[in-house]
Amino acid sequence: MLWADYRDGAKKAKVHIGFGINRSIPRKIFLTDGKAGERPFVSQILAPGQTGIMDRGYQCHHCFDQWQEEGKHFACRIKSNTVRTCLEKYSTSQGSIVFYDAKVLLGQESSGNQTQRPVRLVGYRADGKNYWIATDRFDLTAEQIAQIYRLRWEIEKFFAWWKRHLRVYHLISRSEHGLMVQILSGLITYLFACDPLPGATRRAGQH
Repeated sequence: MLWADYRDGAKKAKVHIGFGINRSIPRKIFLTDGKAGERPFVSQILAPGQTGIMDRGYQCHHCFDQWQEEGKHFACRIKSNTVRTCLEKYSTSQGSIVFYDAKVLLGQESSGNQTQRPVRLVGYRADGKNYWIATDRFDLTAEQIAQIYRLRWEIEKFFAWWKRHLRVYHLISRSEHGLMVQILSGLITYLFACDPLPGATRRAGQH
């Protein structure tokens, strides 16, 4: 796999999939070498008006601004220690899993990584763990934002199914074209086999 640069003595390919959670099907797929970043593919995976559901690996304050400019929505988990400037705080219901809901700027202005556009930050607690979700969806309740992020686990189910049944780690071909054919064949098999599917992407779903 000479095309799949990763590090000296190792070659690795990376698959970037956009998974449509509403219909439980993979919608878009990109294949790169192992060093390619994941965030740049969000703009290619999402269409205007769609909402991307993402884990902490996609946290990027510049991207949050860019996606809003492109009319593409997001619900992205962020690190709990992220610096935030509260612009407006919203009330939360007693007994709700949501303990924080506010319009904020993320990052530090002095370091140049602060968001230029405000985002909504929702904090909720589930299974003994706190989650912080940055989103541009001000039209939904905080509880709905929490529920949207929890749908991301459908993505993990999809990858678990893929690894268990499609045997993608046994390469039939090592060329970039041949590997893509193998991946697409596996996904076609998945679509025929699932009825409806139990499962969902690495890390960037569509809602």
